[in-house]
Amino acid sequence: MSEDSKDVARGLLNEFGADPGDGQARTVRAQWKGEVIPAIREVITEDLHERGVPEQVVDECELVVTELVTNAFRHATPLADQCVRVHWKVRGEVVEVEVSDGGGENKPKPAAPNLWATSGRGLRIVRSLAHEWGVSEDEKRVTVWASLGGPSRRRVGS
Repeated sequence: MSEDSKDVARGLLNEFGADPGDGQARTVRAQWKGEVIPAIREVITEDLHERGVPEQVVDECELVVTELVTNAFRHATPLADQCVRVHWKVRGEVVEVEVSDGGGENKPKPAAPNLWATSGRGLRIVRSLAHEWGVSEDEKRVTVWASLGGPSRRRVGS
């Protein structure tokens, strides 16, 4: 991705919370456009590196966030403000990440394995990398969350 493309993608984000590496949590609201995915990955990996999170957990988090945001764009609708929300908390070496959207026709769940399918592996990848993961819903949003590097404090079934 060129520097100009990165700048455009970063311009599609609103970041909330402390500076990278500060505080316990950060949030990004990204416009409902696929080209924003690399910028989301860049923001979260920069923050996790600043916090000293182990490289393996950073890599896993980057992949999980990519899958969750991609799934939101493919299968759901945007939130009321035409955005997708990505939120993460860090406690020690454990990262809890959430991706919220406006929901879709079906509740997010891993697709059945299909050797010849060209898609449908996203939540299976999330399930294989996350210590725990789950879905929470209300009338306005669906949030898929994952805990990487250790257990979540949520203790909700997936």
